[in-house]
Amino acid sequence: MDSKKDAIRALAQEAALLPQEEMLEVGKRHQRLTIGIPKETSFQEKRVALVPEAVAMLTAHGHEVIVETNAGRDASFQDKDYSEAGAKIVYDTKEVFQSNIILKVAPPSLEEVKMMPGKQTLLSALQLTVQPVDSLKMLISKKITAIAWDYVRDETGIFPVVRSMGEIAGNTSVLIAAEHLSNVNQGQGLMFGGISGVRPTEVVILGAGTVGEFAARAAIGLGASVKLFDNSMYKLRRIQNDLGQRLWTSTIQPSVLEEALSKADVAIGALRAPFGRTPCVVTENMVSQMKYGSVIVDISIDQGGCFETSRVTNHDTPTFKEYGVVHYCVPNVASRVSRTASSALSNIFAPILVNVGSDGGWTSAIKRHPGLRDGVYLFNGSLVNEIIGEAFNLPYKRLDLLLAAL
Repeated sequence: MDSKKDAIRALAQEAALLPQEEMLEVGKRHQRLTIGIPKETSFQEKRVALVPEAVAMLTAHGHEVIVETNAGRDASFQDKDYSEAGAKIVYDTKEVFQSNIILKVAPPSLEEVKMMPGKQTLLSALQLTVQPVDSLKMLISKKITAIAWDYVRDETGIFPVVRSMGEIAGNTSVLIAAEHLSNVNQGQGLMFGGISGVRPTEVVILGAGTVGEFAARAAIGLGASVKLFDNSMYKLRRIQNDLGQRLWTSTIQPSVLEEALSKADVAIGALRAPFGRTPCVVTENMVSQMKYGSVIVDISIDQGGCFETSRVTNHDTPTFKEYGVVHYCVPNVASRVSRTASSALSNIFAPILVNVGSDGGWTSAIKRHPGLRDGVYLFNGSLVNEIIGEAFNLPYKRLDLLLAAL
């Protein structure tokens, strides 16, 4: 019996020494992408989806990038910067929209959708509240795969673009408040923050999300006294831990909020609603009791605002006064710092596009990456987002069933 085992072992050892057939790893099929970057036409949208450095990275991976002339001008990028990065500059808007992939910051207008031949991929913001149903129906009829970048998640489960723009809005809101407290904008002549022997600026922040967190960081860094309100105890605890210091926090109780606002020099609205309108937690009466010359920066204005006295303004005329209180209510704060915001967007979009090319196209990438799948609302012309379907009374399908059939 042992001799039989020894014979089998000897044969196995001999076989192991014989030349073996080479086994190569089966690689993913790389796909060359054609990416179109049109000039943004939405009101006061100054951002651009890709900066020249990102274009250089994509062209180095073998992809073609077509940029409409002056697409980056409002973000201080010239056509020359893009052409030197390897992009093709075109002067006809229609030519950009012939690309297989259309990459935009704002959703396309109906006129822009008309220029798309069909069976392409669109990556842009969704902005459901301003999305015209005619544009949506035309995207469906043209069998477009549409992805909302504001709903795409990263590997940690967060929304990277929303987070990034929130960081910008939070930091910028403090800088805006500082401008309007100073004499330069006919303010009270106060320096934001504090110095030895002088009372620090009193800041009230509504909302403990990303915007609120970064507004608090900036305000505390300048020496201000910060009071933070939110109805989520989890967010309040988290921001205490993230900031690494004790912070005055409270749930949104009207009497406590009213007292804090009456002493505040600055109030920043940073509340967000998952869907629909932001809750309006500051009444007109509360605003009327604020100090003369104090400043409100309502970052939540794109969802209706959390101050009853707020109304939408723009970058040309950003402020108005109610009860002697300066109100800054511009919806698109990130466009105020368009070069920084464009770089932040580009840092997110460029790796996504590189991965799509490496995965062999959008279908493979959507199957492979659950975070990217979360942003898909049209797949080959089929509506796959329940919220949009119910909002516009349109039939929708489940994306996982459509992918399983491929």
